[in-house]
Amino acid sequence: MVNASPLAIGAEDPISAQERVLMILKIIAQAGHPASAAELMKRTGLAKSTLYRQLTLLKRWGFVMETGNLYAPGPVSLQLAISFNQTTLLTQYAQQDMQWLAEQSQETVAITVAMNRQAICISMIEARQSLRCSFEKGRSIPLRSGATAKCLLAYLPEKERRHILQLEFPHPEQRAAIGVQLQDIRRQGFACSDSEVDAGVWGVSFPLMTSSQKLLGVLSLMAPSQRVIGRQATLINLTAQAADRLHHPLKDL
Repeated sequence: MVNASPLAIGAEDPISAQERVLMILKIIAQAGHPASAAELMKRTGLAKSTLYRQLTLLKRWGFVMETGNLYAPGPVSLQLAISFNQTTLLTQYAQQDMQWLAEQSQETVAITVAMNRQAICISMIEARQSLRCSFEKGRSIPLRSGATAKCLLAYLPEKERRHILQLEFPHPEQRAAIGVQLQDIRRQGFACSDSEVDAGVWGVSFPLMTSSQKLLGVLSLMAPSQRVIGRQATLINLTAQAADRLHHPLKDL
């Protein structure tokens, strides 16, 4: 889960009074379980009276529902999610090639986008064999570690990438080291990692770009490290093929 402050999303992004309701909704959406008022107070730093006032507003509009003093996304949030699935061109265009990659590799496949310094999974096809990893549809991780996050970072516009690196890697030595890694990713055209986010999970990610070189997201394949032994080159090649197939419908977006 992502820690939040009542005063800032990032070091340079103060939260206004009007944005508090959105902060609460985001935390509830990312929690992955119904959250208590005590948990929300701890996560937001808001006073009890302020928190309940915002929760009342969210419940009135159907964005949050309360059951047994626990708060979870409400029916309007579900409607937004359904609409997102139906209208997002990236997920629509990607589905057939994601399915092809999942069938060819017998591993987990995902599409992830960058938003607010987070890598957010917007579509996933899970392998028949279990894989314990931080990614699932709708969940997010910081743009710091792993093939998915680093691939997104590598292909973000330079100004945005520099801003994120300064916030996520405050020490110059760290920032320089990750900068070299991102250059290598851009040079080879994809990112690989093993156990950087989740122990025993290997991943490879390819950027999904428009013809004008705008980053839309990344296509990732993830598998247990043990199942990758002797298959790494094959899995990278399959993911490259799927990404290449995807570029044709995406190039004019």
